Amino acid sequence: MRSEKEKMLAGDMYDPTDPTLVEERERARRLTRRFNRTVETDHDARRSLLAELFGSTEEGIFVEPPFRCDYGSNVHVGDGFYANFDCVVLDVCRVDVGDNCLVGPGAHVYTATHPTDAAERNEGLEYGKPVAIGDDVWIGGRAVINPGVTVGDDVTIASGAVVTDDVPEGVVVGGNPARVIAETGR
Repeated sequence: MRSEKEKMLAGDMYDPTDPTLVEERERARRLTRRFNRTVETDHDARRSLLAELFGSTEEGIFVEPPFRCDYGSNVHVGDGFYANFDCVVLDVCRVDVGDNCLVGPGAHVYTATHPTDAAERNEGLEYGKPVAIGDDVWIGGRAVINPGVTVGDDVTIASGAVVTDDVPEGVVVGGNPARVIAETGR
């Protein structure tokens, strides 16, 4: 029989009140609280806390506090990752971010979702869908990337965009729902 965590990571319905999952979320809250309280010049402490929080990191990552996430351990970021203030990542499933990605202030990435049927939703179960973001992506401020989305390489997501579907490489998307509005010229 699979654990609730195994179900969660597989994108199946799971019980978020499972004690193991609660403990892991509390761990993430402790680490993000410590991270968010660091002094702006304490770069070593920030890097160390992010390395402990995230599932994997490369060199050259920088995150401006405050930062929030569900688990942290499901977040994997590449080299040259930068996230501005107020970034939120709901990582009940894996979030992969490539190299040289910039995340604007207040941007959100969601893997967590709930049944649309009210009776089913009221049972308290939820599920997730992984998110993948390619290399050389710029996510504008207050943009939202929804569960299950894959963003190609060399993409710009305009400020305030709500990305509900996969984004091909080499484009600019904007709007709600986001749609291709230009090519990046690559």
